[in-house]
Amino acid sequence: MAQQYVDSKVQEDKVVLFIKASCPYCVLAQNVLTKYTFKQDSLQIHDIAGHSEMKAIQDYLQKKTGARTVPRVFIGTECVGGGSDVEQLDKSGMLKDKLSAIGAI
Repeated sequence: MAQQYVDSKVQEDKVVLFIKASCPYCVLAQNVLTKYTFKQDSLQIHDIAGHSEMKAIQDYLQKKTGARTVPRVFIGTECVGGGSDVEQLDKSGMLKDKLSAIGAI
């Protein structure tokens, strides 16, 4: 169920965040991404905090990405990491390139 949930959200042409709303790194990732103008439905944010399968979702994210912490940020099918990672990609200019490469912006 958790694997199906995650895999159904992650798509080649979308930026997907798995977050918990109260998490400061989740807020950081969202704030960095709001600098960009996304095409409709290209940015999807899924708050797993109240999800009945939250623990299983995080366990699957661990298996899929190497970390179970949130946020887990996917640009297309690539997990680029969490909040600090997104911030670093933005500062280096690589974030815009990655977003453009999948057609999200």
